[in-house]
Amino acid sequence: MLTILTQEFGGTLIRIEPSSQENFISPDLFAVHYKVLNDITFSNTFSSSSLSIILMKKILFALIISWSSVSFGQSLKTENVILITLDGMRWQEIFNGGDSSLMRQQVYLKDEKLREKFWRDDATERRKALLPFFWNTLAVKGQLYGNRALGCKVNVTNNQWFSYPGYSEILTGHADDDRINSNDKLYNPNGTVLEFINQQAAFKGKVAAFSSWDVFPYIINDKRSGVVVNGGLVEAKGDKLTEKEKTLNQIMTNIPNPITGVRLDAFTFYYGLEYMKKNKPRVMYFAFDETDDFAHQGEYAAYLNAANYTDRFIGELWNYLQTDPVYKNKTTMILTCDHGRGVNAQEWRHHGKKIAEADQIWMAVIGPDTPAKGEVKGECQYYQNQVAKTMASFLGLNYQADKKVGDEVLSMMGK
Repeated sequence: MLTILTQEFGGTLIRIEPSSQENFISPDLFAVHYKVLNDITFSNTFSSSSLSIILMKKILFALIISWSSVSFGQSLKTENVILITLDGMRWQEIFNGGDSSLMRQQVYLKDEKLREKFWRDDATERRKALLPFFWNTLAVKGQLYGNRALGCKVNVTNNQWFSYPGYSEILTGHADDDRINSNDKLYNPNGTVLEFINQQAAFKGKVAAFSSWDVFPYIINDKRSGVVVNGGLVEAKGDKLTEKEKTLNQIMTNIPNPITGVRLDAFTFYYGLEYMKKNKPRVMYFAFDETDDFAHQGEYAAYLNAANYTDRFIGELWNYLQTDPVYKNKTTMILTCDHGRGVNAQEWRHHGKKIAEADQIWMAVIGPDTPAKGEVKGECQYYQNQVAKTMASFLGLNYQADKKVGDEVLSMMGK
């Protein structure tokens, strides 16, 4: 039913036209309109005496509050968003594949077949060998940003260039160099886009994060946000565990782990996948860690192998999304990393503000609303702080924070 309210107010014609619920981005927004207008008896057109200025102000205030978290004019198909990060994964390997000059940097985690697996003379074939899902599926159906050789740049905006500040920038949409300047387990004073989405009625209790690094409960601030966060060497809990969850619990702490204090990414992935199958979250975050851990150890073979099987995890996840009616043709995946790394034989292991080019990162996206452009070419500049608002925009939400956040990447939505 179309409801029209016309009011001459201060010389300005104000028209409020809430139509049927299906024409609004959010059912909650329609409810606000209905609540405001339900108790008002009116005809199509009002004289200035039929409604008081106070009542008009109340109506406008309610509409402004409701509109502040909704992006209008969108007809997006996305109903679910999955964020995936690969800690410290360099853009150089994403776009060029393995670096032959670094392949001999193997100390304890050696792979005699590394060159056979990942080296090809042609860079296009080399990157496909390392990251087959990225280059056979994501690049065909989605978009990749950050190939600086083609002019497309992606950078962090924080001045720290390591993990906690990077993840905080991804999730909050802004840097906070004064307060977020270590990897210590301190609860993030900034709200995140995950917390914001979880506060919306349609998404309440439908936001979750699974991470290999045990600092994520602090980055996301699980105590304040109410977001489900399973981070580090934490088992699946509950009365209705699946057989796979029981098996994962049994073996996680009973197998060798070359990364002290960090959960192996395979456990993070399969714990998270089981959670998705059981609980059907609308927003899911997978934070993988092994690429960074092995790079710090100078184990280039392990670094490449970690990237390769993380790519397989992402491919398995994408295939699952295409089989579940809750997610099929309604889910967008956004992928990125927290920071870059050095570029030479010594500095590729490290990052931080003293390491040149460690602020250089990449982004990728695939989903029903994303035009299939593959590698983004030509001079362009994007930033890490744009991820948060982009996530929310795919869901028809207008994410805002106490500080100015980066703009959404409109090209990811075909705009």
